[in-house]
Amino acid sequence: MATYVLIHAAAVDAWYWGPLAAELRERGHEVVAPDLPCEDESAGLAEYADAVVAAIGERTGQLVVVAHSFGGFTGPLVCGRLPVDLLVMLQAQVPAPGESPGAWWENTGYWADRRQADAARGVAEGAEEDVRSLVVHDTPAALAEEFIAEHQRQQSPAPFGKPWPSAAWPQVPTRFLMSSDDRFFPAAFLRRHVEERLGFRPDEMPGDHCPMLGHPKELAERLEAYRAAL
Repeated sequence: MATYVLIHAAAVDAWYWGPLAAELRERGHEVVAPDLPCEDESAGLAEYADAVVAAIGERTGQLVVVAHSFGGFTGPLVCGRLPVDLLVMLQAQVPAPGESPGAWWENTGYWADRRQADAARGVAEGAEEDVRSLVVHDTPAALAEEFIAEHQRQQSPAPFGKPWPSAAWPQVPTRFLMSSDDRFFPAAFLRRHVEERLGFRPDEMPGDHCPMLGHPKELAERLEAYRAAL
């Protein structure tokens, strides 16, 4: 049995991990999916990592950390503090030592790649898309509506202005799994980003920015395959 530690993105709570958590529990695993203090004006990345470590508590055995989107800034910090067996970056931002989350967007060339991807699907430059179109377009409608209506949160700017508080990537086996149909982090951008930052090509599966809602069974199978290969 493993303990899967699921770290959510910015401006949301941990609810969206529910379908994946159910799949993992059916396979006999324990799941920890804490809410991060994203509304706390004093909480930075160190405090986000504190919240995850506290939620893990005294659990022993195999630890698998899955970090989604902005959770990519927190997941590696947790790995630097606990004996984690595997880190899976899921459609995640990959930080660099000394880089603030606020600087990540320009540093990685995100906006140029995003404009190109938007133009390719007919979105006019400067047009604003809502969460339904940009983030959960491949999510079952009922789940998408519940996510939008009940699980969006105010995001404090506190974590975005300070450098990522780690001198190096943790010495933990790391995999990157991306959703090929995401519009928020377009596929071409993420492929390049992962190769530049982590030095390998990401694996791919179907889905939008939230594959844990739209493809929880396949995501669980992918995670289990990574774990079995350790």
